[in-house]
Amino acid sequence: MAKAIGLITANYSTKFPSPLTDSRPAASIPFLGRYRAVDFALSNMVNCGIRTVGMVMPYNYRSLIDHVGSGREWELTRKSGGLFILPGSAFGTSRTGSRFLLRDLAHNKVFLERDNADLVAVSACNWVYNVDYNEIFAAHEASGADITVLTQAARDKDVDVCSFDVVDGRVKGIKHGAAFGDTAFLDCFVVGREKLLELLDWYAANDYLDLFEALAGDYDRVNVQAYDFEGYAAPIFNKDTYFKANMDMLDPKITHELFSVRPIATKAHDNQPAKFVTGAKVSNSRISGSCRIYGTVTNSILGRGVVVEKGAVVDNAIVMQGCTIKSGAKVEYAIVDRNNVVPEGTEIKGTEAAIFIQAKA
Repeated sequence: MAKAIGLITANYSTKFPSPLTDSRPAASIPFLGRYRAVDFALSNMVNCGIRTVGMVMPYNYRSLIDHVGSGREWELTRKSGGLFILPGSAFGTSRTGSRFLLRDLAHNKVFLERDNADLVAVSACNWVYNVDYNEIFAAHEASGADITVLTQAARDKDVDVCSFDVVDGRVKGIKHGAAFGDTAFLDCFVVGREKLLELLDWYAANDYLDLFEALAGDYDRVNVQAYDFEGYAAPIFNKDTYFKANMDMLDPKITHELFSVRPIATKAHDNQPAKFVTGAKVSNSRISGSCRIYGTVTNSILGRGVVVEKGAVVDNAIVMQGCTIKSGAKVEYAIVDRNNVVPEGTEIKGTEAAIFIQAKA
């Protein structure tokens, strides 16, 4: 493979903020009980042999730093290369969901200049997928492209997802929002290191823009090629897409595709196994370590250390780490954030079309 380094942008907000992102960046949102959104971006890079990764941090970086630490779980605690924590800038005038602000890239030019890698793999943290970067590198070099973007035919309408106008594999424009069948941008691309530095010089006066917004008038002279990804990919921009992506994990075919081909690493927690007490009823659910189940759990995902007391019911819900569902309580079509206690006899209930969120305690 060509020598490559990685760059992950975690310094962006969502168009439709929710209690899930009030106290944490999108990159550190829990996923499937034990993972965080950033785990997929990091793991995709190290799985293909990248051992130098820079991460552009948001202002509310505490939970993200707590999770990634020195990068040990991703084999990034190294004397040569490793994980580099990079400063993120304040947002510019763009309010269209930018993930690759030129200002963030320009402020960290030294990270790019001090390496001699041929390529840079750049990714945001708002998609869940497991991709082989070596295949993208090969396609990038074979096509002679300046930039190769990871794309997939959109499966739903989503105003948060960017999409490209593509003609014979070459990108001719970008728009914010995707309709069913559009060429959706999976917020991941490969670019020559020297070319990226050149582009930063080109658009130095427009550093408040996203890179692909700045390219709007130059797609004829900058060869941007689309690489179609055929595997499972899910956006997690808002509460609805986040809930759907988690519920998809209850399908064994999807989880096998996502986690079995290449490993997805996460921060290690040395906790005991989940305990299912006699009389508990659990079906079609993902239960994390240290949970204690006395009641009923169906079609749900439970984070570490969740307690479901006798007579409590959790149905079609996501209950995050450290929560207690008291006896007689019911949680349905809801997301219960960390460390909440749902009192006895209480109902927290949304609908399939309107998921309820209980904010972090």
